[in-house]
Amino acid sequence: MGTASLHFDALSLAWRGLWRRFAAHREPQACIHFQQAWHRFRSRPRVVLLDGSRYCMDRCLEQALGEALRRVRSLSRRKDSAHRIPLGLLLLSRQQLTAEQLRIALEAQRAAGHGRIGDWVQSLGFASELQVTAAIARQWSCPVLRPNSSLTLTPAAPPVPIALLEAFCMIPVNYVEATSSLHIAFAEGIDYTTLYAIEQMTGCHTEPCMAAPSFVHARLEALPSRPEHEFVFECVADTAEFSRIVRSYAARLSVSEIRLAACGSYIWVRLIRRTRTPHDLLLRLPHLPSIPAVFPFLAAAT
Repeated sequence: MGTASLHFDALSLAWRGLWRRFAAHREPQACIHFQQAWHRFRSRPRVVLLDGSRYCMDRCLEQALGEALRRVRSLSRRKDSAHRIPLGLLLLSRQQLTAEQLRIALEAQRAAGHGRIGDWVQSLGFASELQVTAAIARQWSCPVLRPNSSLTLTPAAPPVPIALLEAFCMIPVNYVEATSSLHIAFAEGIDYTTLYAIEQMTGCHTEPCMAAPSFVHARLEALPSRPEHEFVFECVADTAEFSRIVRSYAARLSVSEIRLAACGSYIWVRLIRRTRTPHDLLLRLPHLPSIPAVFPFLAAAT
């Protein structure tokens, strides 16, 4: 009888160890209070989903938000490779610019101490806006959206905060509902970190393209005023204040899920509510890099 009991205890311990490893794999950062079934049944805490794990809003969410913010910031430090053919050389190779014209444009840029080389060749009358846009698209290996495009967004298109569209000079131009693909046109350069953030927040696939700056700016000016479900905080002191702000909005709106992503100098927080429009918070931390982190490819070096 004693031997059978020992075998049973060993089997029970092995099974519990296997279950713990399985549970840890499913929810690596789950709230300890939510894991306690009796506590959950007795007190029924308000629970919110963050990074695939569930946390009780009143006791553990602020700490979990701080840890999520640190993870997002560490990922945002990864920068795209700067190995791109300079814009002036591309225009030269496409025979849209002569060597003398390129020299004059570079000297004017150097003397002024500001501006992109693409802007200078246009202002000097050496190349058109469409030619410069096509060359930039070649730099980024993406298609060009023609200025006379009549693409329109359907109501089913996932919303992207207007503040981010303005900051990165981009505009959604088409949404294919069958494949959940959102096509986004950039005016100055493609920021793949922001595209990935949009995919994380909306659950759709993004496709970038380049468009003439005049086209993108006209579309941005035609946008309605900032909606009531979008909030921008230009200066957040530290991680603790960030966590307090997000938790306060989450509690007030009774959200079911919180998503975070880095976009330049902003942390984009999406507060998801069941069957209702999500709320977007854009919080700028003072020590994050300024927007845009990827556009120097189009500056003097190009």
